[in-house]
Amino acid sequence: MRAVFSLPGIISLVTLTLLLLPGCQNEPLSTTAPVSKNSPKANLAARCAIALSPHLGSGRSDREIIRQQQYARQAEDQLLHLEKLGWAFVAKARRSFDPGYYRLAEQAALCIENKQPDTPGALLLRGHVLHQLHQFKRAEILARKLVNQRGHGFDYGLLGDVLLEQGMLAEASEAYQQMIDQRPGPQAYGRAAEVRWLKGDLSGAIELMRLSTASRDPESGAWAHTRLALFEQQADHTDKALAHLSAALALLPDYAPALLARGRILLAEGKFNEAVSPLERAAQLNPLPEYLWVLSEALSASGKADQAAFVESQLMKHGPMEDPRTYALYLASTRQKLATALRLAKEELKAREDIFSLQTMAWTLFALGRPQEARPFSERALAEGTRDARLFYHAGRIAAALGRDKEAGRWLKKAAVIQQMLLPSERKQLSEASAALGSQKHAGIDSAGDKP
Repeated sequence: MRAVFSLPGIISLVTLTLLLLPGCQNEPLSTTAPVSKNSPKANLAARCAIALSPHLGSGRSDREIIRQQQYARQAEDQLLHLEKLGWAFVAKARRSFDPGYYRLAEQAALCIENKQPDTPGALLLRGHVLHQLHQFKRAEILARKLVNQRGHGFDYGLLGDVLLEQGMLAEASEAYQQMIDQRPGPQAYGRAAEVRWLKGDLSGAIELMRLSTASRDPESGAWAHTRLALFEQQADHTDKALAHLSAALALLPDYAPALLARGRILLAEGKFNEAVSPLERAAQLNPLPEYLWVLSEALSASGKADQAAFVESQLMKHGPMEDPRTYALYLASTRQKLATALRLAKEELKAREDIFSLQTMAWTLFALGRPQEARPFSERALAEGTRDARLFYHAGRIAAALGRDKEAGRWLKKAAVIQQMLLPSERKQLSEASAALGSQKHAGIDSAGDKP
């Protein structure tokens, strides 16, 4: 792995019941001949029919879907337009936060592959869909096949994405460097920025993410501005962070991640009532556990206990299906259903053994009163040097529970430096933990140093 990315002179609810069909033969997109219900021809026709089902809507991404569907039905080069249709579904999924469109994109890719196996464009499309649906190991198989078969920049980008999710940071960095060497641009720079941040290089992450904001695609640009805003917030550059969120919302009004980030900044500034409005809108647009968790914190902090309780009930109801890892972390943080949290944390580690899955396992074990078991997971989560307030706070609490007071003090101080990234309840608990540790030291409890 190269320590620094060199820059030569992302690509990151429709309610549908989609068929999971077996492989099909090379057949035309439509046929008038009667076929057996379970024949390859019927399976292919079903996949293509799903992708080409009439689409309604008047937005930019909707118009592109309709246009590519028309071409795919009529044009001579139908496979090319099916591929473009698949990416149009991906764009719609990213804008609407509706994973149903990823399933439609998958059907478009499978339609192409069943007609012309191993088509690189279809493999890349399906690999991206599998990555978005958190099927990382399956996506890795396709990515490695693409790298060996074609080796284009976006192929390496997909490989890096799925390796990163599985905790293989060094290998992901190598793949991203290949992407930068071949195809320098906003999508490559955004990926490199994420690696810089994970490695603890905040200034490097900011520099690269600024380059990523130059994307001509509004959604990609909005994502980059939002991610850069979070980096700037961590650097304690609140004005810059808010400016980037304004830029994101200018590109895509009602962009849920930007609204979430704005709400978090207002929470960090103690403007609890002001934070509620953007957070409510963000949760309406994208009611994932993270959004509901932050909204419930804002409502609680602003004295709206009944509303907070309702939001928490929605989080408890939908969390296990929508985002098991964040839900497990929420349960551990609020000391609820800890057996469920542990089960979900274990399942997440099987799918993606990255820093944040390791952190979730550590924090869940700590909540269960098992800090000795939590410690190895916490150490692994910290091993890359990631500067994250929640990582530091959790590490400090775990160390304190083990009687390692000097170590606990170091981690809690690191968390305090960037505590603006924590939720209000976490900041309160951080303050209490730091005060308790200080009281112990003042009483002479730490005179013998950390336990071995």
